[in-house]
Amino acid sequence: MTRLVNIRPGRKAATGLAAIPMILIVIGYMIASAVRHAANPADKLLPTFGAMGRAFQHMASESDPLTGKILLWADTLASLERLGIALVIATGMTMLLGLSLGMIPLLRAKFGPLVATLSVIPPVAILPILFIVFGLGEASKIMLIVIGITPVMVRDVASHVAALPQEQMIKAQTLGAGSWLLTLRVALPQMMPRLIDSLRLALGPAWVFLISAEAIAADVGLGYRIFLVRRYLSMDIILPYVAWISLLAILFDLILKHISLKAFPWAHGSSH
Repeated sequence: MTRLVNIRPGRKAATGLAAIPMILIVIGYMIASAVRHAANPADKLLPTFGAMGRAFQHMASESDPLTGKILLWADTLASLERLGIALVIATGMTMLLGLSLGMIPLLRAKFGPLVATLSVIPPVAILPILFIVFGLGEASKIMLIVIGITPVMVRDVASHVAALPQEQMIKAQTLGAGSWLLTLRVALPQMMPRLIDSLRLALGPAWVFLISAEAIAADVGLGYRIFLVRRYLSMDIILPYVAWISLLAILFDLILKHISLKAFPWAHGSSH
């Protein structure tokens, strides 16, 4: 008797299974939209795919009369710039702090509880403080993302490094490796796949923090645009923008996964 937990679908089957919920959601939306528009042709809550397509095309191809910019691309560039800078800073800090806390027990004992505490503080709650300290410019938005994801990533990476087999450390030390060489030659290579995984998991919260900051204090950006047009109940713009953000997030995740697979194939096992 084949147990359910032992059934492993192939790549094609997995792709088909993953597509089914998405197809059902699209069909369900189309039916609900058609019903609402049949009752009220001016309904704005569930715009048709045609209306969303026209609105998205307008945002992606026509210049704004006030700024002279194509809004979708201007918003995307601004958001990606903020997100990219924040991710680079957070990744660099995680690499440094994660290695240090993971490799040095004294540092882990002293600063580990602090990192754990910071990782559970809701970053949006300190957004007013960031606006006071850094102003309403780009720095506060970037810092919100950095503060929001770095402690969680540091905690995860440090735990992974601290859990590396002690046999490896002992063997390296018997061959004459010091603390610095142990960190660079033993811990760092094994930390990198975990660092990429942590960054992949942090992408979702990073987008949330970015959209939150842009919604409160910005004049361009994907989050700013969504919260601007909500005043007019422009769901034909909001929903395509949400879909666009989702596509960008998925693309980021796929790029990081590809980098990890190519650079560290040994960390993913034979299934990859």
